[in-house]
Amino acid sequence: MSQWSPKKGRVIFHVDMNSFYASVETAYNPELKGRPVAIAGNPEERKGIVVTSSYEARAKGVKTTMPLGQAKKLCPELIVLRPNFDRYRTASKEIFQMLAEITPYIQPVSIDEGYMDITGTEQHGSPVEVAQNLQQRIHDELDLPCSIGIAPNKFLAKMASDMQKPMGITILRKRDLHEKLWPLPIEEMHGVGSKTADKLRSIDIATIGDLAASDSYQLKQIFGINGERLQNKANGADMSPVDPEAVHEFKSIGSSQTLAEDTTDEAAIRNLMHELAENVERRMKRKQAVGKSVQITIRYHDRQTITRSQKLPQFIEHKEDILHVVNELFRKHWNLEPIRLLGITVQDVDEKQNIGKQLDLFTYEQEAENETLYEAIDYLSQKYGKNPFIQMASERKDEPRTSFQKDFLDDYKH
Repeated sequence: MSQWSPKKGRVIFHVDMNSFYASVETAYNPELKGRPVAIAGNPEERKGIVVTSSYEARAKGVKTTMPLGQAKKLCPELIVLRPNFDRYRTASKEIFQMLAEITPYIQPVSIDEGYMDITGTEQHGSPVEVAQNLQQRIHDELDLPCSIGIAPNKFLAKMASDMQKPMGITILRKRDLHEKLWPLPIEEMHGVGSKTADKLRSIDIATIGDLAASDSYQLKQIFGINGERLQNKANGADMSPVDPEAVHEFKSIGSSQTLAEDTTDEAAIRNLMHELAENVERRMKRKQAVGKSVQITIRYHDRQTITRSQKLPQFIEHKEDILHVVNELFRKHWNLEPIRLLGITVQDVDEKQNIGKQLDLFTYEQEAENETLYEAIDYLSQKYGKNPFIQMASERKDEPRTSFQKDFLDDYKH
């Protein structure tokens, strides 16, 4: 590998953990090393979906989002584990703390990947030496593998990190595009989903190179401004900065969960609503945020999914207020068919410090009264471990989720 060290321009890393959930479980339990492992949500309760799998399982054809039954047919010896998100969060925090020792310019984008701008950190060595030392340290101290892409911008770094897995380090410079990037199928381009790929193929754009050389006017006609952005990236142009504050740019905070079984049992549904609202409230408190719109997501037994939302005259943050709106939306829009999944999201979210709220006398008195009640509930919840006014059908606090909120991604700073 060449010791690329540009004299001008940026040096960007994309650090991507390999098979992260499965790798964390293997590090926690070394007896799993070398064996096919899959992480699946609630595998004991319903036909689960593979969230991620080890490379040994992938070699047998096991893929993410594959039904667990199909995965076991392909790999009868598959070891299936429930997700342990607290364990994954802890590992993620330690990884990002290692990155932050090299540069303050860190942008986490998910629990297992993030960007680093190491421009001007020559004291740590050449970019390749920094990548090698970081990769080795993560492996030695946490027993976790990662791949690192090195490039002059975020897009090329992201593409580079995907080129060698596991434990790869790849440099992707603009002069390498014709050899390393342009021959790739258009579906492999970061930012191109299946629907966009289908549209691109319909106009004879089958590779990233085809996109780079395509007619700009035609792209704008079909895709608007996004067509221009995609073509610029295909040509290696991406000016977006590595932004440590990007993790705070959230417009919604939500929580969703698949039920143990498809149900029309209103008691079970209401209990889950309470839990989801508590999750949302907790995350909003953590961010010191409030929101002005509430959305409910209902996925039925046949996978049909609807979302309905309501804008509010004032900002809210407490679970009681969230539930009031959710109950109204649910009453209006549930068609009485069995429900598979429920989700609650507070939208139009902003941090309290950004909001200068004007209260009239009536609103102030009403909120002051509520605040006393909220403080009492919070006190009792802390004392007894849960809201004593809500009787749960079962304790679900530690049940795994198959999706991940991003509101913890700045934990490494604390």
